[in-house]
Amino acid sequence: MRVLVSWLRDFVDVTASPDEIAKTMSVRGFAVEGLEHIDWSSPESNIAKADAVIDFEVTGNRPDCMSVMGMAREIATAFNLPMRRPVARGKSSGEEEDGSSLRLASLKAVEKSDIDVIIENGDLCPRYAGAVADVTVGPSPGWMQARLQASGVRPISNIVDVTNYVLLEMGQPMHAFDFSKLEGAQIRVRTAASGESMTTLDGEKRELTDDMLVIADAQRPVAVAGVMGGAASEVADGTTVIVLESACFNPLSVRRTSRKLMLKTEASMRFERGLDPRLPVTAMERACALLETIGAGKARATVVDRYPQRIEPLTLKLRRSKISGLLGTSVPEGDVKRILESLGFTLREATESGWDVTVPTRRVDVTREVDLIEEVARHYGFDKLPSTFPALTFAPPPNDPRIGRARHLRTVMTAAGFSEAMTFGFVASAAAAPFASEGELAPIANPLSENFAVLRPSALPSLVDAVAHNRRREQRDVRLFEVGNRFTRSTGERRSIACAWTGAASLEHWSGGARDVDFFDMKGIVERVGEALRLEVTTDTRRENWLVPGRSAAVLARGERIGVMGQLTPAIAEAHGLPANDAVYVAEIDLDAAENLAPKEDMRIEALPRYPSVTRDISILIDAALSADAVRATARAAAPPTLVQIREFDRYQGKGIPEGKVSLSLRLTFRASDRTLTDAEVHSAMEAIVAALIERHGAVQR
Repeated sequence: MRVLVSWLRDFVDVTASPDEIAKTMSVRGFAVEGLEHIDWSSPESNIAKADAVIDFEVTGNRPDCMSVMGMAREIATAFNLPMRRPVARGKSSGEEEDGSSLRLASLKAVEKSDIDVIIENGDLCPRYAGAVADVTVGPSPGWMQARLQASGVRPISNIVDVTNYVLLEMGQPMHAFDFSKLEGAQIRVRTAASGESMTTLDGEKRELTDDMLVIADAQRPVAVAGVMGGAASEVADGTTVIVLESACFNPLSVRRTSRKLMLKTEASMRFERGLDPRLPVTAMERACALLETIGAGKARATVVDRYPQRIEPLTLKLRRSKISGLLGTSVPEGDVKRILESLGFTLREATESGWDVTVPTRRVDVTREVDLIEEVARHYGFDKLPSTFPALTFAPPPNDPRIGRARHLRTVMTAAGFSEAMTFGFVASAAAAPFASEGELAPIANPLSENFAVLRPSALPSLVDAVAHNRRREQRDVRLFEVGNRFTRSTGERRSIACAWTGAASLEHWSGGARDVDFFDMKGIVERVGEALRLEVTTDTRRENWLVPGRSAAVLARGERIGVMGQLTPAIAEAHGLPANDAVYVAEIDLDAAENLAPKEDMRIEALPRYPSVTRDISILIDAALSADAVRATARAAAPPTLVQIREFDRYQGKGIPEGKVSLSLRLTFRASDRTLTDAEVHSAMEAIVAALIERHGAVQR
């Protein structure tokens, strides 16, 4: 908003320099975007030779300040000065007029004059004022042209310049129609009919829709309400009678119309933000006074003012205690009253606790008590408010063990060479379907696209997409993990840790070449996760359809299923953009289920063993379908507490082994914490273990 300093001084006798004004207002919420000093050289401009234009940034919630008068009100409050307002008075003969007298014409409100005004939609147009004036079209005087040009507005003619002058001075958009071009001497405020069109003042033909508010005569639209006038009723050089429009339109309606027509004007910008419904008639009186002042014409002394539903000002409670409570300091009552009354608020002392404050209808931004306190703080000075720390007692947040466990899991996975990924919780239906049972997918009500249509039932689809993203960028060896959430209809939202691994498990070395990841590498990662959760995890042969048979397994803890692991089928890998010959191993563990099974007591740290261990090896023939985990579980159940470790060190299937059988070699380690074990004790334990394996699994000792 470009404001001429000499124009401001019509309203307030501020002696501060333009730089001081700019600095003072910038700390009161009006940032200064530019300051331009002007040296007027034209003698007929009738403006002080040394002048300046301050370009204020006015926020969208302050339409009352998008005018010289609005900024003058703020400056008067900031500098504690009285403000002059336009008044209706006579003009003595020979009086020099340069706009600074702030004269208003005296217009009598009538129901009908030479022009009839009909509002068909009061919700979209709460007020409309129209007045007829006899005019002589010509150029406006130099002082008016100079002020318009300094404010960034091009002078056109005395009639148009007067409407633009009032727009800049008071913030009220106005429009002038050629009375002779209005059919039926009528103004109708209505919505456009479907299929109607009109040519606006910029020469463009505009197609109208039935939700656009227009100003029409008895037959056709002559203006787009609040946006731009029409060429059909434009004031021309031969115009002798005009109809002046000063109205208030619904902000949402103007904004919607302006966007649809892709037409933004100074008028629409103000109407969109909301204007004072009490301003139209005052602005009309100011425009009529200016017409007479510059010799452009004279109004016919009446105005048709349609104001069907009067908008009453809002009244708010303002408590003294609330002011000091919010600002952290006590503001003198005299300053509170001075600031608010200077800004146009009316204060009535209701009780000892505070005031009843009537808010001017132009202040659309003040709707709550806290807004009033903000006004006080702005002009009292934020620099006067002391910096104090609140006297609060801060209690540490309750410890959530899940956060600590997730952090520990991230450390474990990073130490294993994995990188953490953070992927979207939304995936495509086709990508999610293999990972969920029928009817378990949770669709999004308003998805952004088909790629984000459902909540993911597993973190694996989006994690595998991340692997594919890296593979497309020539990254062959990829290890990713994610700690996140997954969603199904039956279980709702559950936390899980998922990982994906493709490429090399070990790098090339002088002792051997590189080796690609296999099932047992991923199993080792799953076991590390189990250790981090304080669980001994095992696997069995139950698998999912999206995993390769024989290279996949369910993950168990204490006999309950907590996850799944294995190699993705080539079809699933290809569906995610991975080469079919890439072996991609994945695993996912339900953290909620795992944490429910984990021991609740604190971890116990045992002393380092003082006595030696004893190791025994055993080889047995078992069914090929039997897992090593099942064998270990049987052995551990049959063994005494001195068995501390069981490790599979060889598995053979082939020549010399019967069909459907496999040779499994186990290494068992025994140790007692209080003594050295005897050979007899170890031999007895081994016999018990072998007997249990024979009885339960039909094993044959080799």
